[in-house]
Parts: sequence; structure tokens; C-alpha cells
Amino acid sequence: MTITIGIRAAPNAVTFAIYNSTDDAVVNVEQIIIPSAFETPEALKYVRSNLLDILREYKVARAGIRATEPSAQSPSIARIEIEGVIKEAFASSDLEAYYIGHISSIASRLGMDRSALKPIFDGEVTPDIENWGNMDKAAREAIFCAKGAVNA
Repeated sequence: MTITIGIRAAPNAVTFAIYNSTDDAVVNVEQIIIPSAFETPEALKYVRSNLLDILREYKVARAGIRATEPSAQSPSIARIEIEGVIKEAFASSDLEAYYIGHISSIASRLGMDRSALKPIFDGEVTPDIENWGNMDKAAREAIFCAKGAVNA
């Protein structure tokens, strides 16, 4: 059984999805909400600490992070800082493997065409995943990132 995690960071929250590849099932989708009272260093420490707890709790073997696209028109510095802390947490954990995923790398790990992912992320195409229509884009990206992590 391979348990994977996919992560999509935002400036004030980190959405994660836990995926069981043996059962082809999404086990959990949640957010780590960063308290608004935290200054940047405390916020980054909070994300790292919670993420390491999640990796241990679910016995995650492989991971992926949906990274900011290099061609983003106005990249969020806060999101990029959070992504950096997540990468560091992955590197200092017991994960077998992990990857940093832009749309093209997520698609290749899933054996899909890059252009097929955007309509899925936008909710225009509904895969066979429970409650898909009730999820936001960050949750959808985290799920597919977790599925791609099987091939990290």
C-alpha cells in the first residue's frame, strides 16, 4: 500500500490531500489554516510542524507539491516562501520520494496530456472522485498532485 500526499499552498493556508494508491481512494482532504496573527517566521514554522505531523499520522510514503508556475504573472511571495518550507519538510522527513509539480510534471506523472488537467482543476470535467463538485480548485490540484506522487 502506498499512501501519498499532494499539497497546494496559498498565502494563508495549505491544502493537502491524502491518497491511497492501492485502493485508488482519496482518504482525506483538509487545510492547514495559518493564523492571521502570525508573522512570517511563525507562520512558516507552523506549516512545517503541522505538515511533519500529518506525514507521520498518515504514514505517507511519497509526496508532491503543486508549485507556482514559473510563468505566473504576479507570483505570491508568501506562497513561494510556504512552498520552500514544505520542500524543506519533505527533505527532512522519512519520505521515500517527492516531487515539485508544475502542471506539466503532474500531467506526465499521471500519463495525461497537460491540456487535460486545466479543465479538471477548473471543475469543468468531473473525474470519478467523491464530492468533486463541492471542492475548490486548491483541493482538486492537491488530489491530482497526490495521485501523481505515486510516480515520484
